[in-house]
Amino acid sequence: MSIVARLSGHAARQPDKAAIILDGTALSWRDLHAQVERLAAHFAALTPPGGGIALHLANGPALALAFLAAARAGREAQVLDAGWPRAIVEAVVAGLGSALVVTTDARLAAPDRILIDDRGLDPRAVADAFAAPANPPAPPQPDTLQPFYVGLTSGSTGLPKAYRRHHRSWLDSFAADAVEFGVTADDVVLAPGALSHSLFLYALAHGIHVGATVILCRAFRPLTALELARRHDATIIYGVPTQLQMLVEAAERAGLAPLVAPRWVLSTGAKWFAPTDRLRRLFPACGFAEFYGASETSFITVAKDGEPVPEDSVGRAFHGVRLSIRDEAGRELPSGEAGLVYVDSPMLFSAYALGGGDQPPRIGNAMTVGDVGFLDVGGYLHLVGRARRMIVTSGKNLYPEEIEAVLERHASVAHAAVFALADAKRGERLVAVIAPRGTVRIERAALIAHARVALPLYKVPRIFGILRDWPLTRSGKTDFEAVRALWDEGRCESLQ
Repeated sequence: MSIVARLSGHAARQPDKAAIILDGTALSWRDLHAQVERLAAHFAALTPPGGGIALHLANGPALALAFLAAARAGREAQVLDAGWPRAIVEAVVAGLGSALVVTTDARLAAPDRILIDDRGLDPRAVADAFAAPANPPAPPQPDTLQPFYVGLTSGSTGLPKAYRRHHRSWLDSFAADAVEFGVTADDVVLAPGALSHSLFLYALAHGIHVGATVILCRAFRPLTALELARRHDATIIYGVPTQLQMLVEAAERAGLAPLVAPRWVLSTGAKWFAPTDRLRRLFPACGFAEFYGASETSFITVAKDGEPVPEDSVGRAFHGVRLSIRDEAGRELPSGEAGLVYVDSPMLFSAYALGGGDQPPRIGNAMTVGDVGFLDVGGYLHLVGRARRMIVTSGKNLYPEEIEAVLERHASVAHAAVFALADAKRGERLVAVIAPRGTVRIERAALIAHARVALPLYKVPRIFGILRDWPLTRSGKTDFEAVRALWDEGRCESLQ
């Protein structure tokens, strides 16, 4: 069974219902099924079984349907970021050994590649744009363990890190998701972010799996997303915290009335530390949930309304997940003691396909991606940080994520990034770069006093910088490497 195996059944049961809405243009289940079948047969004719199809496409109908068609064909959709420089695209394609490249960039065109112009492309005409035959023989259904997706995230080698997944890993994610959130064919899912981000690609695939209507956007524009949500009565809204906050701020500036249809707002990518009262005014009937996971693990934990989740916890184990905390020798640690977070789950990825270096450590079926944390007596997970970001100062180990979280709870701080400078006396000296919220004036002494309430002295930075144009990754997270580079270049204001 593949992630799109149910598509034909949904098309037969609800042929005229909207399957995908892209910036207001709807594609019915009948038309989606026909487009995907044509494209899948075309891909099967152009590539060997299991071959990789590099999709270097902007958010739009071509990317959405090509991804689904590659999965249907038993091929591997390699979803590249449309904003990458050509040199990185070529390096990734070469490293992955892609059997076919599909791109919108004419500078990357070649005789053995497919060049697509998707500007204004009608979703019903995607197969025509690929010159796919009209009535091709259907390819066989792929095996459950067939790889179908390679996602790419920032890597430490200069090249993006590529991770590979087979169908069953997402099918198991769909099953666990059903227990936690109960998304059905009656729902309308808003996935307003880039499909090169696995969160929104997952939202698309899961929506197709259950028969829901999925709303996509070519670009994230808060007012447009809210208008689509209102017009189509969206019931499930996915987003990273920065996007959700932008929705709230846009609605407040425009004086929009609350949206009453949403029943779940699902947040991931970073911990939500801001109060949720403004979010709840915009979506008064919804439940709010945030889940913690990784590209390699899928879901790990969930923190949901109505459950007694401690404020500084990322929640309990997601359905089907078993958590353990272990030391570097692999010994399981008791409650309250910090160590590496190991995840035992049927939703784990297969392997790195590029740029990941060594595969993540495993003990039996459990795997760690290097996150450090502890389980409290109630079974709730508390993250301390990433092992690779650990700082040693005054002979003590600390994790900058803890300090960043404290600083971001200050009313005047929108974002924070903490790193270390070499110091002959202390080993490493802490630096905190912050983005102020609005135009408010921030004083160094006030930030130090705020941090001292929650942190021991050795974890309190003494050097502060201000960066007003905050670098974010395409997934909405702080780009820590970019912040550090801007500091090193002297482009941060010193906070006195």
